[in-house]
Amino acid sequence: MKTAILHYWWLSNRGGEAVCSAIAELYPDADIFIHVYDEQVMRRALPSTFRGKIITTFISKLPKAQKHYQKYLPLMPLALEQLNLTDYDLIISSESGPAKGVITRPDAVHVCYCHSPMRYVWDMYYDYLSSAGRLIRILFPLIAHWLRVWDRLSADRVDHFIANSSFVASRIKKFYRRESEVIYPPVNVTDFDPKQIRGDFYLCLGQLVSYKRADLAVEAFNKLGLPLVVVGEGELFEQLKRTASENITLMGRQHFSVIQDLLQRCRGLIFPGLEDFGIVPVEAMAAGAPVIAYGKGGALDTVVHGKTGILFHEQSVDALIEAVGRLESGEFVFSPTDMHRHALGFEKSVFQQRIQAFINNALAATESPLSTAK
Repeated sequence: MKTAILHYWWLSNRGGEAVCSAIAELYPDADIFIHVYDEQVMRRALPSTFRGKIITTFISKLPKAQKHYQKYLPLMPLALEQLNLTDYDLIISSESGPAKGVITRPDAVHVCYCHSPMRYVWDMYYDYLSSAGRLIRILFPLIAHWLRVWDRLSADRVDHFIANSSFVASRIKKFYRRESEVIYPPVNVTDFDPKQIRGDFYLCLGQLVSYKRADLAVEAFNKLGLPLVVVGEGELFEQLKRTASENITLMGRQHFSVIQDLLQRCRGLIFPGLEDFGIVPVEAMAAGAPVIAYGKGGALDTVVHGKTGILFHEQSVDALIEAVGRLESGEFVFSPTDMHRHALGFEKSVFQQRIQAFINNALAATESPLSTAK
């Protein structure tokens, strides 16, 4: 059985890339198709057993594609449809940008692992548009319309959808009118020791972009006066630096070893954004830190209120302050060992077992009618 893995772009090693790497470990002879990638970054993430080829679309040959790949977004549907996959029996696409819209053989099985329908053309379209420059605000409505039409139609080319959370499953049903099975993405939970001595500071970790709402954390802790460490880089860094009071430390981007240490010592993780899944809360629980999270989106699949964290249900400064107060008051007692045990349910081996079983069932369901006909 010849297998193809499709991903949108591979320029950093984050959650989507961890999924592809774990799948490549299951299918080491698979070929990977991608629009654009950084070879060093990608090779660091792929398993040592990987023996397949890495094949790019024509996007990779366009000027400065690695740096300006997002500007080529309107061409990516066309680029996908130029890929010749007639030799492949199993196609596994990793979807968050344009990846699933390839043309396959009628008898091939196409399984799409969906991290999210494209946020910037669906539910986050207006947020993206409002923060864009003048030229983008003029041009993108036309581009987004074309991308929505293509994205919806290309969903019909997929035989089976997998969602990375219940939240994403609901969006797949809303935008694509398709059912999906939820299989959580792999998290390196065994990298963390939950038995470290905890400090008195809280931690906010992630990209400093508007939808992750680090601004809520900074504003809330300005009022609380409690120590907060903010780790990450992005468009909001300078703004947050200007507004943060002395009890708040902005560290910028940090190496994993620093992040690992902070998660293992922090009093709790502050997670105020709306995420499709959210790997950071799982890492925090693996490190023995309770999570104070906005109670919507992927956090509902990972954080157990009162057991592994505290959920607040309004994305506001007052609601976050109240949630922190509940932890400070000792209303809940959190066991680092229990939180770590809960996080083990998201480790790579669990993901791989579920993915393998799902794909085997999909293949069996496709083969049965053919076998009967013969």
